[in-house]
Order: sequence, then structure tokens, then C-alpha cells
Amino acid sequence: MSVEARKHHTKKSKPRPHKHQKDKHGPEPEPDSRFPSPAPAPLPRYGSYNRTKSSIFDVLSFGAKGDEVSDDTKALIAAWKAACRVAGATVEIPSEFKFLIKPITLQGPCMPNLVLQIDGTLLAPPKVGSWPKSSLFQWINFKWLHNFTIQGNGIVDGQGFEWWGGSESNSIQKKSKHIPEMKPTALRFYASYNVTVRDIKINNSPLCHLKFDRSGGIKVKNIHISSPENSPNTDGIHLQNTKDVEIQHSDIACGDDCVSIQTGCSNVHIHHINCGPGHGISLGGLGKDKSVACVSDIVVEKISLQNTLAGVRIKTWQGGIGSVKNVSFSSIQVSDVKVPIIIDQYYCDKHLCDNQTGAVAISGVEFNQIIGTYSVQPIHLACSNSVPCSDVDLIDIQLKPSSKYQSFQQALCWNSYGKSQVPLVPSSIDYCLRRDSGSVKRIARSHEHMC
Repeated sequence: MSVEARKHHTKKSKPRPHKHQKDKHGPEPEPDSRFPSPAPAPLPRYGSYNRTKSSIFDVLSFGAKGDEVSDDTKALIAAWKAACRVAGATVEIPSEFKFLIKPITLQGPCMPNLVLQIDGTLLAPPKVGSWPKSSLFQWINFKWLHNFTIQGNGIVDGQGFEWWGGSESNSIQKKSKHIPEMKPTALRFYASYNVTVRDIKINNSPLCHLKFDRSGGIKVKNIHISSPENSPNTDGIHLQNTKDVEIQHSDIACGDDCVSIQTGCSNVHIHHINCGPGHGISLGGLGKDKSVACVSDIVVEKISLQNTLAGVRIKTWQGGIGSVKNVSFSSIQVSDVKVPIIIDQYYCDKHLCDNQTGAVAISGVEFNQIIGTYSVQPIHLACSNSVPCSDVDLIDIQLKPSSKYQSFQQALCWNSYGKSQVPLVPSSIDYCLRRDSGSVKRIARSHEHMC
């Protein structure tokens, strides 16, 4: 289902191939990401295969034990390969069993309408040392799939506690346990189209819980993601180079962004999400190492955030190029969120970053009905000196300091252009945006040709 951004401040341009930023969660082992995603692969032909055969492929029938200890990887692969040849088949992970699965790739092309029914529990290897060094990028990798669904009442458990180092003060433990710098994502989709993920629980991933890369036609509904607040870099859902996405009616609690939207993403609709703990809903960081970043047509609405680091934010590195345009954040309820509204074109994830003049252009961003309490600062708009933010709208912003905290910071507004509309609380927000004579919009448009 195509989802169009609700408000367009800039004219859409015809999409062109563009360079993509490196994945913040590790190097990409697939084909060179500088080139556009390949066309979906054709479905296989199996000639006279007997399609009257049962379409249910239970992993227990392929030798799985489901006792938490036995390695059931081969059984899952065997069930997958058999189901892949049958239209409308289901790979069944039955309830009341726990299956230990080592890092695997479940790939297509398969016959259409394949379902992975997870009613039991899939367990990742709990010991860091038991993971092959060649399999640290992801745990379960889905590749080259069409018309595919994951559903069920079961659990995908990444058992990531040892990967996180055990606590926030984990530098000594990291050295003693020899934890690799690269950590695996729990579920990753690569070059897959018309994919649905619904109803399941994904817990305690070593890194990101659910990732879509170079994919399209994605629907995520009614899933539950959970990892501790102090689990580092455990994004809930991570989108990269992926288009036509709807994420809805889900609960996400993690140690990083509840939803992270990276370069190459467009036509994304996120709604009815409960986020917290975590770092909020984020676009970026974009433009790292002077890379091209292109994000457009994003709608984020009807979101509830509790005790998160940020509310809704756009973050870009200095020196990047490209553009972020046509973004709408609306009907956002915040409770004890540190900073509910953020645009940061000086993003830096270390102590000090070099000052650079270039920046990813940000234009056509609406913040509408952002209501609730903050614990540090109501709004932080830090736009580039050389490439200011343009066409930023602040409408019906009602943010009050939380009664649970003290010593708050004033709103920060730097080099951002647009218009505001009452009610605005605190009232200082009314002075946040500067009026544009037209020159700022021209600067933003000059960056769009890169995308």
C-alpha cells in the first residue's frame, strides 16, 4: 500500500540512483551498495512437483528437538527448502517448544505466499564465543523473498545479554570476554519485496532487532520488541534503502532508536507506536564521512513516547550531502522525554567531531501537535550555518517541564526557517523560526539533485 506524506513543501523530483550511506550497525557484506537494488528475482519453476502435498512443514517433522539445547538449525533449513517449493506453504515453529538456531540464511526465490509461522520460541546461541566470526552481521537473514509473511504468537529471542557486556560500565567486561566490535542483528531482510511481519515478539537482540535493507512493500503490524534500556545500539526497527513501508500498532522498548530511518528510504508511514524506553523515532544519522543521504516522504503520527532520550528527531553529520524533505511528525504524545523535538545538523556520536561546512539539506518538515512533558529541553533545532533548515513548521506545540525533574534548559533554535502557529508552549517557541526571503529555499533545492 503506497503511503504519501501528508504535507509536501517541495516539489517531488523523479527518483534517480544515488550513493548510499554505510550502515551504522556494521559493514554490508552484500553487493556494492553504491548501485541501485536489483530487480526482484523470478520465481523458480519446479515442473511436475506434487502441489497436492500438505502445505504445512513442521520443523519437528524434519528432526528438530525443541529442547533449548539441541542444534535445530539443519531441521529449520530442511523445512524451509521443502516449503519454498510449494505455493502457499507454511513453515511451522510449533508452540511449547524452544529451538536453538545458529546463524542462518533463509533465502528465495520461493513460490509465492510462503509463511513462517512462529508459535514457539527461536533461540540464538547465548555465548558470544559460539558464533562463527563469519556470521556476526545477522542471526537470521531473509534474502531474495517475495510475498512472504512472518506471523504467530511466538518469540524470537536474540539472547544478547553477553553481547552487551552485562551493564552500562562494561569496558572491563568487554575486554575480558573478547566481545567482537561487530554484533548481529536478530532478523534481517535483504532485497525482499511485499513482506509482512506481524504479531510476533522479538526480544534481546545483540544489536538491531528487525532490519530491512534494499527492500520494498514492507508491512509491520502488532509486533512487540523488547530489550533493556542500557542495551547498546539495540534499535527496534531499522530501515535502510527501503521504500513503501508501513509500521503500525506495535510496542517497542530498546536501548537505541525505536525506529531508525536511514538513507535511501522514502514513502514510509509509521503510526500507533508505543516507544520507550529508547531513543525515540529518528531519521539518521545521515551523511557520515561526507556520504550522500537521501530521505523523503516520511509520515510519523499517533505516537506515544515515554522516558525516551528523544521524541521525534532528524540528525545529520557535518560534511554530508543530499537532502531530507517532506517529513511530517504529528499527534505525538510525550511523557518525561528528555528532548521531544530535535533537528541536529551537528550530530556527533563521540566526544569531538571536526567542523565542516557541508551538510545534508533539510526542508519541508512539519511538527504538529507535539504534546506532553520534557525532562531536559523542549526543542532543539541546530541547523547548519551553510545549509540552513527551510520550510519548518511548528504547529500546536504544548510542552511542559516534567514535575519529576529540575534544572531545565531553554529551547535552542539556530538557523532554522519556517513558520509557527499557536498554541505554542513554551511561548519562546514562537521566536524559534526565522522568515525566509527565498534564498534559503534555493540552497535546499540545490542539494536535491544529488538524490
